[in-house]
Amino acid sequence: MNILITGAKGFIGRNLCAELGQQAGEHILFPIDLDSTPEQLEEAIRQADFVFHLAGVNRPQSPEEFAAGNRDFTISLLSRLESAKKPPVLLSSSIQAALDNPYGQSKLAAEKALADYAVRTGAPVFPYRLPNAFGKWSRPNYNSAVATFCYNLSRGLPITVNNPDVLMNLVYIDDIVTEFLRALEGNPTLDGGVCTVMPVHQIKLGDMADLLRSFGVMRDRLDVPDQSDPLVRKLYATYLSFLPPEDFSRTPVIHSDNRGSFTELLHLGGYGQVSLNVSKPHITKGEHWHHTKHEKFIVIQGEGVIRFRKPGDDTVISYRVSGDTQTVVDIPPGYTHNIENLGDTDMLTIMWANECFDPQHPDTYRLPVAPERKDNQ
Repeated sequence: MNILITGAKGFIGRNLCAELGQQAGEHILFPIDLDSTPEQLEEAIRQADFVFHLAGVNRPQSPEEFAAGNRDFTISLLSRLESAKKPPVLLSSSIQAALDNPYGQSKLAAEKALADYAVRTGAPVFPYRLPNAFGKWSRPNYNSAVATFCYNLSRGLPITVNNPDVLMNLVYIDDIVTEFLRALEGNPTLDGGVCTVMPVHQIKLGDMADLLRSFGVMRDRLDVPDQSDPLVRKLYATYLSFLPPEDFSRTPVIHSDNRGSFTELLHLGGYGQVSLNVSKPHITKGEHWHHTKHEKFIVIQGEGVIRFRKPGDDTVISYRVSGDTQTVVDIPPGYTHNIENLGDTDMLTIMWANECFDPQHPDTYRLPVAPERKDNQ
């Protein structure tokens, strides 16, 4: 299918083109933007089997540009499409089309032109009134407050929250692209007969600002936010996409002694923590048990053995582990355990614990496994 995309270099256009580009062999894209020539636009119009009309003006130098960029260009585009293949057209409009302001009026006029095009041609049309869109590749001080806040906070710059109680209605870029592809297949999501993107996330402006501020603090502590809330997950991904290239990394604290080292890599909140354990050759670590804490060990380099014994029982259980097989071994509560490096090089073990270490409540009790007892495989 030949697909014309106006505003192809804008926020939504870039993401949509990237996704359509992954569908190798299925579509031929005709991306059009401000730097496209009139000849390129005419060729795209002539070839188009489907149109994503995403181009528009939302921050002009003068109010008159709203009408020219949103209403007049849409009318001109639809007129030329009508003289070509009369393709289906998806229009990226705005919830401000319901408001009496120059921007909203221009968007409403574009929607009316689209409806008239559908009547004249019989072609399917898909007008989407989008609320605040956010996600990767958005522009600060242009697309949304989310983009501006993420850009500034990731660089230590101040942000301004004029009214923290303002309720934000947000749609995420991946959800927009998914919905637009549904429309491309002729299966848009309708709400009361109107094309819509779901879900719409609601959050107060002040709460959003506080949440975005917390992400920087979490990065410094190697914490990861609880992303079971879809909005938190999407905002965190957006925040990370705005990080300056020189600030991608953080250095964890490494606890070292003659046995090796132990490094807490990530704190996952209610999902525990991930650590890296380095054991020197022929060194045994552990020799403790937990009431409730449980762990998973994955040896990613070297050869070793993990041993278990239930307190009060003489039976020792052994599991051979190797970086060649990378077996995931559960460390259940109520078993004293250790891990021994059997090789002549450092053994590296990724360790996950179901809770972050709390020195005030360590739930860790010393007790040798006594590996000299008979092992049961």
